[in-house]
Amino acid sequence: MRTEAKIFNLFAVFFYLASPFYAWWTYTELGGIEFVGTVALALTGTLLLMLGLFFSFVTRRIDPRPEDRPDADIAEGAGEVGFFSPGSYWPFGLGLAVFVAGIGLAVWQWWMVAAGLIGVLFATTGLIVEYYTGTRRPAE
Repeated sequence: MRTEAKIFNLFAVFFYLASPFYAWWTYTELGGIEFVGTVALALTGTLLLMLGLFFSFVTRRIDPRPEDRPDADIAEGAGEVGFFSPGSYWPFGLGLAVFVAGIGLAVWQWWMVAAGLIGVLFATTGLIVEYYTGTRRPAE
């Protein structure tokens, strides 16, 4: 996590330095500061700084991963990362529902946003309980 923290913090510094430069550049070219871009650059830097600080705090709490140690072997990072369903259609449905909600926001149709959000809830539920093996699962 130390590497990720360095990357995010480095980009945050870049965006913080780019924001006043962008304000100066638009002032000299346009005769006035373009505030939307200046604020967007500053907020991007803030978001990246928040992520970098989060990774910095997490780094202190966990043991160093093989990616963070210079003396680590490649074999130390091998192994199972997690279970990813090979034939699930739920991620496609989730993406489609987010797309419908996003298009509804873009064209300002609240019924479409509502339909998309309902689809997001339905697809997320399906994705979560796809491999449910609890005690209430019906017998096969």
